[in-house]
Amino acid sequence: MRRYRRVLIPIVAAVALLAAACGSGDAGSDDNEIGGSEFDGTLVIGAIPDQDPEVLARNYELLAGFLAEELGVEVSYEPVTEYDAAVTAFRVGDLDLVWFGGLTGVQARLQVDGAEAVAQRDIDEQFTSVFIAGVDTGIDPIDSVEDLAVVAGHTLTFGSDTSTSGRLMPQSFLKQAGVLLDDLQGEPGFSGSHDATIELVESGTFDVGALNSQVWESRVEAGDVDLDRVQLIFETPVYYDYHWVARPELSDELKADILAALQKLDPADPDQAVILEFFGAASFIDTDNGNYASIEEIGRESGLIDG
Repeated sequence: MRRYRRVLIPIVAAVALLAAACGSGDAGSDDNEIGGSEFDGTLVIGAIPDQDPEVLARNYELLAGFLAEELGVEVSYEPVTEYDAAVTAFRVGDLDLVWFGGLTGVQARLQVDGAEAVAQRDIDEQFTSVFIAGVDTGIDPIDSVEDLAVVAGHTLTFGSDTSTSGRLMPQSFLKQAGVLLDDLQGEPGFSGSHDATIELVESGTFDVGALNSQVWESRVEAGDVDLDRVQLIFETPVYYDYHWVARPELSDELKADILAALQKLDPADPDQAVILEFFGAASFIDTDNGNYASIEEIGRESGLIDG
């Protein structure tokens, strides 16, 4: 039994399946056609819960439908409520393909021998975090990692405790500035998501927040942030972050088809543009496990990865 399958909504692309069945004996089929790999069962995808659950469900179900049509298999999105739950579900085989952050992706792969990073967004090669602060805190925008020393003595909230962009990398940059968690006012908060971090700083519950730069920019662009109450004070140096990780049971052919399908997403197609917009990306590109070696190193130094 799959532990998280209480709310499982398979999405079947009947048209694609019928077309695949009708064309199975066609010797003249295009060798570059996506969906030629064999897969028995439902491909279950998941993601770390880094944004509002309703937003995640709506957009990942759109993606599941797209993948089902392109791959010619049943695809289902299964939500989880915590970052750790996504790692656990991947480890025990409840999720086949998961959208992880840098840290959770490393954690998941270390627990599943043969798991493979297969795709990332174009923006994940040079991803960043941002620090935001309440306008009335007296903290002005800063220009360098060293200037993060101004955060000392203030209250601060991260996102999830295992978020790469909302905790691991911001804490690493704070350490470079000589700011340890003990230098903050009180214990740091863990909001659980990037959206919640913005809300907590905007409301004055915390002076400072650290979060995913892409979420910050998209919320500002959508007019969902009161810039009279909260402001951007610093954008970090770049690092690798989000990526799709596949379990070893998925064949090399299927993983290649998944990558090809993701790369096929076209911003000129209105339906596919919605998916790309949700991910904040112009396109998806290939990646490999080695790109996250520095994340693993920082995770071990921070005690977030054992060993």
